[in-house]
Amino acid sequence: METVGREISKLFWNILNRPTVIDLIDIAIISFLLYQLVLLTRRTRAMQVLKGIAIVIVVSYLSDIIGFKGVSWLASTLLNNGAIALLILFQPELRRALEQIGRGTKFESHRTTKDEGERVVEEMTQCLLRLSKRKVGALIVIEGNTGLQDVMDTGTLVDASITGALLENIFEPNTPLHDGAVILRGTRVATAGCVLTLSDNNNISATLGTRHRAGLGVSETTDATVLIVSEETGIISMARGGKLTRHLDADSLRRILGDIYHEEHHKLQAMVQSAWQQLRTRKGGKKHDEE
Repeated sequence: METVGREISKLFWNILNRPTVIDLIDIAIISFLLYQLVLLTRRTRAMQVLKGIAIVIVVSYLSDIIGFKGVSWLASTLLNNGAIALLILFQPELRRALEQIGRGTKFESHRTTKDEGERVVEEMTQCLLRLSKRKVGALIVIEGNTGLQDVMDTGTLVDASITGALLENIFEPNTPLHDGAVILRGTRVATAGCVLTLSDNNNISATLGTRHRAGLGVSETTDATVLIVSEETGIISMARGGKLTRHLDADSLRRILGDIYHEEHHKLQAMVQSAWQQLRTRKGGKKHDEE
């Protein structure tokens, strides 16, 4: 690792002090490759792992410079021995990433306005209540900060605005997509008919079926919110953080969905209020100084 640190330092010295055309081309190629890597993984769970690797590399480099031998040894051990484990664990993601080079479909995030958020909350609430009343099974995954592109790749592209009618049609029995999960990204129905990994939790009640185990499974490994309608009982449940909350009613659904789809609006509002408060404070301070 000390050798790597010296080589990196030498590289930066050459770039800053005597860059050549070859150096500039080299930098451009590396930058392009890193950019493509970020694009391929930004909507997948592998992105979180890449962030962790980047942190370990920085820690290793800084510990070499400062002289923390123990920290340097630990970081280098993680990097050297963890590479093989990562290749094994993320083999499906790596394969899909390579397949998507040059052809991958990208979803762009959409800013949720207050009116659009309220519309989506009401559409989804009424849809889930109607599905519950009819005892039609449903599995809806709302993407959080952890990307679900690897899960989306197992389903069928939809890329349409969220409406209750669309979701009901997708989950209608005896239709091609009704058995899989629907993935929501922002205010869009991204994909349908997706396959989820089942939870290995042995404490799950034996009365719960595959939908609940699948919903719990994705909530255990990501920060997604999963809404489930039981085909047998019509009970509406939510899976989040590996925990299942059952017997949701209209008010509970509106509160849960409101927290998700109004969060960005509330953050923007809070930022505006904070900036306004700081401006008023500065103006008040200036007036006080003038007096």
